[in-house]
Amino acid sequence: MDVASTIPFELLVYLITGKVTAGVSYSLLGMLRLWRLRKVKNFFTRLEKDIRFSYFIIRCARLLAVTLFLVHCAGCLYYLLADRYPHQGKTWIGAVIPNFREAGLWIRYISSIYWSITTMTTVGYGDLHAVNTREMIFNIFYMLFNLGLTAYLIGNMTNLVVEGTRRTMEFRNSIQAASNFVCRNRLPPRLKEQILAYMCLRFRAESLNQQQLMDQLPKSIYKGICQHLFLPTVKQVYLFKGVSMETLLLLITRTKPEYIPPREDVIMQNEAPDDVYVVVSGEVEIIDCDNDKEQVLGTLGTGSIFGEISALCNRPQTHTFRTRTLSQLLRLKQSTLIEAMQTKHDDSIVIIRNFLQQQIELKDLCVEGLVGESDEGGEAGIPCNLLTVAATGNSCFLEELLKAGMDPDVGDSRGRTPLHIAASKGFEDCVLVLLKHACNIHIQDAEGNTPLWLAIKGKHHKIFNLLYHCACFSNPTTSGDLLCLAAKRNDLPAMKELLKHGLSIDSKNHEGLTALEVAMDLNHVDLVSFLVMNGANKGRGTPSGTTAETQAVFDEMMRKREVGHQIDVPGKTGDQSKAAPRGQEAVPRWERKYGPCPRVSIYRGHPLMRNPCSEAGRLINLPNRIEDLKDIMGKKFGVDVQGAMIVNDEGAEVDSIEVIRDNDKLYIVEIGNLQHLNADPTKLKRTKSLRSTWPI
Repeated sequence: MDVASTIPFELLVYLITGKVTAGVSYSLLGMLRLWRLRKVKNFFTRLEKDIRFSYFIIRCARLLAVTLFLVHCAGCLYYLLADRYPHQGKTWIGAVIPNFREAGLWIRYISSIYWSITTMTTVGYGDLHAVNTREMIFNIFYMLFNLGLTAYLIGNMTNLVVEGTRRTMEFRNSIQAASNFVCRNRLPPRLKEQILAYMCLRFRAESLNQQQLMDQLPKSIYKGICQHLFLPTVKQVYLFKGVSMETLLLLITRTKPEYIPPREDVIMQNEAPDDVYVVVSGEVEIIDCDNDKEQVLGTLGTGSIFGEISALCNRPQTHTFRTRTLSQLLRLKQSTLIEAMQTKHDDSIVIIRNFLQQQIELKDLCVEGLVGESDEGGEAGIPCNLLTVAATGNSCFLEELLKAGMDPDVGDSRGRTPLHIAASKGFEDCVLVLLKHACNIHIQDAEGNTPLWLAIKGKHHKIFNLLYHCACFSNPTTSGDLLCLAAKRNDLPAMKELLKHGLSIDSKNHEGLTALEVAMDLNHVDLVSFLVMNGANKGRGTPSGTTAETQAVFDEMMRKREVGHQIDVPGKTGDQSKAAPRGQEAVPRWERKYGPCPRVSIYRGHPLMRNPCSEAGRLINLPNRIEDLKDIMGKKFGVDVQGAMIVNDEGAEVDSIEVIRDNDKLYIVEIGNLQHLNADPTKLKRTKSLRSTWPI
């Protein structure tokens, strides 16, 4: 019809015959040009939706154009009736212009338009009127009927016109409100473009989005619609390959389809995990944002999924995902996905295996040493997945795998268990899950490292405390093994960290050796000096591997460790050591009677109120009387000994010098400390209860 409406039939006939012909057939063919009015209608419709033009002006222009066109058509028909009537004087135009055919074209056209507008805008101009009474009565009721009929027709036409333009009017109102909001808040141009683009997309896609209709349908019908529309796409997603149909239908019915305009950020980098998206149509770009610089890493198409890494690993989003074209996405809540996985454990394992296999293929995880001897493609590859889950820090997945019956002590090619990996990376939640499933704390990897050693080397203090107190129940020599391992490796920083956690410096390992003996045997001079200056005792003879140089250093340190020398507490610096009081240089009666005088460590404050950051202690020779001991402690710490009391490390008061033994720890407690401790009995209760509440 578009082609036929543009063909000049009269011109073609003139070119063929050489004559200008006119007739009814040519007039009817010429009326095909009215088909082009559709183009005009679509043109005005596009202008009404274009936010660059005023909707009011476009609407007024459209109504004016329609009115002028109808007036023109009516005027042409009026003139056609007059021109074809045989009696020229008995026509509406002949009555005014007798020889109207001889008048100019412009005069005849203006006259026709005038009569057309008069007829359209009035109820008549008197050419027809009632003559007798009956005709008048009939015309009264007939005009009343026409009045109601006209009102009915006008009302219905008005409703049709208003309903046809309602969506456009709401769209323009929302655009105006959004523009006012942007101007009022002075938002940047990029946000303004995104807001307006979203408004336009929502208007265009309103007829496509049938979510409101689908929500009104019964669950069975709704499930059938979702299965027909989205199941083929969801089956293509790598995460759900091999998952049962029941779980797939459950996930599909919980999804929400959305249309996202181009250049719209669906997920932003470092955003908290909340939703997972499946691409039904369109394209989504993966963007890495670094210091306001954006780099496109890849593009996702139909059947792809994004946001699953953050949702499953419960960590912030690693990249920004932005639509490249108009895209339809299925949005799935993180809680819904986790709930579906918890409902069916078999499908949960399948999803976890698919996820980990995909991450290994993408090299998103550092799994170079986590691959065991078994084949990854079969069931034997599951232990490798368990180690990989521990490497990601996903405690939820780790617990699901362990509940499925996997071995918590499985090792990789380097002998590392999941507990080794979790302890070295500082994943406390994973450590708790592994302990809950009775993993072995004492397993050593190929390099002889235990989870305890990896935790202290990584300075993950909470994890170390947790593992240490669990290990002490099954292995009494745990502290000695750790200290001896640090001495064997000449690791002074690790030794300081271990002592900071309160490990006894003279603890023995499973072979009965102390850290000092191991250090002397391996001739680690710096470590020997450190241990001696921190109060380590030489338990037995000189180790066989000790060189003369090491022995000389040891003897020199022992001579320097005199009465009153300050003890170095790792992480806490103190004053330089001071010489002992002159009164203590004499040999006490104890040494004359029983041999060498015992040495004790003295501290300030109640033992239940101290912490690793408290003031350093002192190592002194035990005097003859309890009063002398109080005086020494008062001078060392600068406290008033009047009313103060001496207690041991269990809080019991010491009132006699005879009950004190070598290497005892004594504390001087002032009156203020006692009052504070009595005023806060809950603290004392919590402190005492720690020993009975260590996790097993």
